[in-house]
Order: sequence, then structure tokens, then C-alpha cells
Amino acid sequence: MAKVEVVMPQMGESVMEGTVIEWSKSVGDTVEVDEILLEIATDKVDSEVPSPEAGTLVEILVEEGDTIEVGKPIAIIETDADAVGDTNSSPEPEAKEETKEEEPEAEEKESAPAAEESNAGGGDDGGERIEVMMPQMGESVVEATVIGWNKSVGDEVEEDETLLEISTDKVDSEVPSPAAGTLVEILAEENDTIEVGQPIAIISTGKGASAGSSAPKSDSGSSSAKKEEKKLSKEEIAATTPDQLMQSNGSSDSSGGSEPQRMGSDGRFFSPLVRSIAKEEGISQEELESIDGSGQGGRVSKKDILGYVEDKKNGKVSAPKTSQSSAGLSKPSSTSKSNDGSISAGQLDIKSPSGEVEIIKMDRMRKMIAEHMVKSVQTSAHVTTFAEVDVTNMVKWRNANKNAFQKKTGHKLTFTPLFVEAIIKAMLEFPLINSSVNGDEIHVKKDINFGLAVALGEGGEGGLIVPVMKKAQQKNLVGLAEAVNEVATKARSKKLSPDDLVGGTITLTNYGSVGNIMGTPIINQPQVAIIGTGAIEKKPVVLETENGDVIAIRQMMYLSMSYDHRIIDGAHGGAFLNRIKQILQGFDMDRAV
Repeated sequence: MAKVEVVMPQMGESVMEGTVIEWSKSVGDTVEVDEILLEIATDKVDSEVPSPEAGTLVEILVEEGDTIEVGKPIAIIETDADAVGDTNSSPEPEAKEETKEEEPEAEEKESAPAAEESNAGGGDDGGERIEVMMPQMGESVVEATVIGWNKSVGDEVEEDETLLEISTDKVDSEVPSPAAGTLVEILAEENDTIEVGQPIAIISTGKGASAGSSAPKSDSGSSSAKKEEKKLSKEEIAATTPDQLMQSNGSSDSSGGSEPQRMGSDGRFFSPLVRSIAKEEGISQEELESIDGSGQGGRVSKKDILGYVEDKKNGKVSAPKTSQSSAGLSKPSSTSKSNDGSISAGQLDIKSPSGEVEIIKMDRMRKMIAEHMVKSVQTSAHVTTFAEVDVTNMVKWRNANKNAFQKKTGHKLTFTPLFVEAIIKAMLEFPLINSSVNGDEIHVKKDINFGLAVALGEGGEGGLIVPVMKKAQQKNLVGLAEAVNEVATKARSKKLSPDDLVGGTITLTNYGSVGNIMGTPIINQPQVAIIGTGAIEKKPVVLETENGDVIAIRQMMYLSMSYDHRIIDGAHGGAFLNRIKQILQGFDMDRAV
């Protein structure tokens, strides 16, 4: 008989510990290879831990609710093999022990082939280990967030088969496998945000590649260390208050009552992932405990809490009455301060004479937009100039021909492609506008890749995205209308591809769509200019005629251009904007549809 230690696996590069949610097997149960032993939770993800060997579960070293460091033993499996997986093997001659000390890896391979195979994380099978990197999803995108993995450790994958889904502030996308083989290691868990170019997984191309626990193998001293772990029985857990339980696990939460607790008053365990979602969505402890869980024993899963959040947003559930602290609002009570005078973590020192304050956590897109905007302001020397434009002829022509245009081409004719057309004509005369700055170099682009700022969600609350129309200078009005409608529709339906978001050289933003007449837009890096269009309004205007000045009602609007003064001087930027004005005001009323 041989005994094999089951260790706490590493569920991500930055994850150092896991919490036992529930054991699926009991001491004395027979288990097969890869049969589920228990469920664990980290602050990133809930996961199941399979058995590394077939045999009998002879000892459970940690109880439900225990938080254990990665690599520490959590159970012992007794197998029918002669090989051993720990240091309690039969005695070896002294010379053999000396060899073992000198070459521990070689000895382990000889004495415990089964354990080696299960814990190697993909051994030396003659195959190549290929790192899967976080791809760059756009010219200005420097990181991305893992939405979900389509494959698990140990799965066979084909070349170009989808491994995972990722998200940036620009687009959601799938990441394919760079090679055929076995997924032997996952380095980034769901909701991890990883820099572009950093490894997120490892593929082994060898035929015999086996993927086991990615955690480091525990040493012989781990059996004594495990006894120092504080354990609680199920009865003790149920009778323990949340604060006491967290203290017993060495995890002190100083956030007061505002954050969801590890253990509910009804004895149900709430995983770190569920608590993280609850905290982010402003779900109180009382609300969390009111959710009917679909897991064993009524445990609340990720799906359960996300469903509750969705129902709450749609008004399908009424939250239980909560105090200020459970609603996530600061309570005007005394705040505890540390010795250095700073307010303790988790305590909000908000003094608002206007009453209660609602605290809203930024979502991923909002944080990325915020970072991009601040970066742009810190990078470019922003200057904004304005021009008032008479677009009466353009408005009359568009209103008279929009139905015929749509009938002939199948595309709606909005004002946007007409503005884009005028801007492109002006850019061909002012090529410096179509450039970017790289250190002390100016890179003038040959193609005009036109970006359109598209607001998402009702009232623009869903964020902002800028799809790009490639080689826009090659398109006529019909082509521009088609491209404008296509990218706007794809953006709002979240069907943009990564290629739709890269390579932009100029951007147009339409703040006039919500009735604003002026704006000072921020440059979309690494571009050097952005054009803004205000609302078109009827105004009395003085016109010069052969018979003298007259006052007429005209369709007027303001154009704005924010540009990078590092390479575009005021005279050049002003002349470019004035050229757009001339093109729009000289619109040909007799042009064919």
C-alpha cells in the first residue's frame, strides 16, 4: 500500500491560499482518478479538486471552512501501488538515503511514478511547453480581463481552438490556442486583469502530457505543519459568529458590517467569489442571506447571486430593510484610528451635510475609460478651437434625399457620413493631422482610419467605445454611410472584433446628439486630433447679398477640434478646422444621390 498526499492546488499565479467549501467524499470512501474530492474557493474562483490517484480516502486533514496555504496537504489517499507518495515509506539503506538527499528528483521518479505523474503539471514527455500570452486587443490597450475559461487543466486542445474569453475597455474577444496539445497550467483566473504580453496559460505539445496540480509539491515537513492548522467541525462552524470564525482562520475583516461575511447567521458558507460580487454590487449581508442557493445545503453560487443582481436591477425583488451599515453607507459613529493616526482600513470618514451618500463601484469599462482619459491629458498638450458653421444647404439636401438614398442603397443617410466626408477631404489637404507622435518622431499615416465615438447603453451609461473605419479615404458617400451604420450597430450589439478597434488616425464625436452645442473632447491616443459636432439649430443670421445685408433663418452649428499642440500649432489647427467649415458651407445642393 502507498499513501499519496493531496495538496491545496494553486488556482492562479497570485493566489496563495484556498478555503474548503465542502468535501464530496468521506474518510473510508473509495475514489477513482480525477473523481471530485472537495470544492474549494479563492478570492478569484470556486473550483473542484480531483483525486490524483485511485484508492481509499484514509484521512481528511482540513475541515470545511478552513483556509489553507497553497501546497499544504489537505487529505491522504491510500493506493494499491507499491510506490509511496510521502516520506513514510519503507526504510532504505543508508547509502540509498544519501543518494536521495543528493538527487531528490531522481529518487522521487523511481519510487513514486504515480505521484510524480499526478503532480508534475506536465512532465518531460519530449513535448514542448508553449506559453499562451495575453494578446493586444488594440493599439492603446495595455491589459485585459479574463471573463471565463472554455478549457480546464488537463483538457486536450486543437490549434486555434478557443481557450478563454477576455475583455478590455474596447471589446470582448476569444483567445485561441497557439498550438495543439494539452492545457497543463492556467496562470490567470476569471476576473484577473493581466498586462498584454504576460503568460496566462501553458500548453504542452507532447502526446503524453499530463496535467495535474499546478501547486508546488509539499515537502516532508508538511505533515507536521498541517497539525498546526486550526480546524473547526461542522457543528462549531454553525455555532460560530462570523467575526469569531474569521479570527480563527487568521483573517481579520475590519470593514465593519458593510461587507458580506464569510459565514451567514444560518450557517451557510459564502465563498470569496460570491462575497466579492456582493461587495461590488452593493448587496448587504441580509440580502445575501435571503438568496435561495442552488448548491448543496443551499449554498449560494456565482450564478445565484448574479441572477439576484439582475432581478434586483429589473425591480423583480425587494431588498430586505437594512441599516446604514448593511447598505454600504458610512455610519456617523466614531471611527477607530490606528496608532499612526490613519483611519483603519474599511472605515469611511465621510462627513456629508447633505445626508446619505451612495457609493457606486466603477465597473471594468469605466475604470479603463478613466485611465485612458487621464493618460491622454497627461500625454498631449490639449488645445481646443471652435468654428460656427452654416449647414443649411447640407441639411436641406439630406432631408430631401434621405428616403431615395435608403431605397437605392439600403442604408440610412444620417448627418454623420456627411461630416466624415468633409473631414476626410480636409485631411487630404492637411496630412499632418493624420499622424501620431513617437518620442521625438512624427509618424504621418498614409491611410485615414476614421474612428467614431459610440455611446453605449441608455443615456450613455454603458460607457464609450470607438470603432474604426479603415481606409476611409477610399470610400464614397454610400460606402461611408454603410460603414458608419455597420460599426455603430456592431458597437451597440457588442459584436465588434479586435480589428474593428485598432489603427484609428482621427476621431469624430457627436455631442450634438444629446442637444449640446459645444464641447472640448479629449484626444483618443495615440492620435493628435479629435473633431466634435454640436447640435444643429435654427438661428437668425446676417447674410451679405448684392442688395445689402439681410437677416435670415439658417441651420447653424458649432464644430470643435481638440488637437495636440506638441506637433500642431494654432495656425495650422485653425486652418484645418476652417477648411472643414468651408467644405460644409459650400455643400452642393445639386449633387446626385
